[in-house]
Amino acid sequence: MSKRIAIVTGASRGIGRATAIRLARDFDGLVLVARSTDLLEQTAEAVRAAGAEPLSLGADLREPSAAKMVVDKTLEKFGRIDAVVNIAGAVPQIDVLEMTDEQWDDGFALKLHGARRLAIHAWDALKSSEGSVIFTSGNSA
Repeated sequence: MSKRIAIVTGASRGIGRATAIRLARDFDGLVLVARSTDLLEQTAEAVRAAGAEPLSLGADLREPSAAKMVVDKTLEKFGRIDAVVNIAGAVPQIDVLEMTDEQWDDGFALKLHGARRLAIHAWDALKSSEGSVIFTSGNSA
């Protein structure tokens, strides 16, 4: 039986962290991606305690090269990808009508372009495993 592997972005806190810990009951390995590497290690401990093998990757998915690195490291470690769960993307907690163009652009760089790039780079592995891509966004994004 093949091990099932999921990538979870935004896994260092909030919804991303909770999702990773919950998925540890259903997946054999979880690739935890976030910019906050110190908090990511706490998530990795919780994932391990819940029964899955974690791989923590500090990455800023706003950077075009980050998504490929995440996919490459995932395939190097686990050999497959069954799910990509895009949750990363904390945006300023202000009224959307008060956000500047720069704040909107920063949010799009992570929640849209980062997630899109990750899905594109993982696509062949996902097709091979008949996997899934999930995009999650809050009302601020």
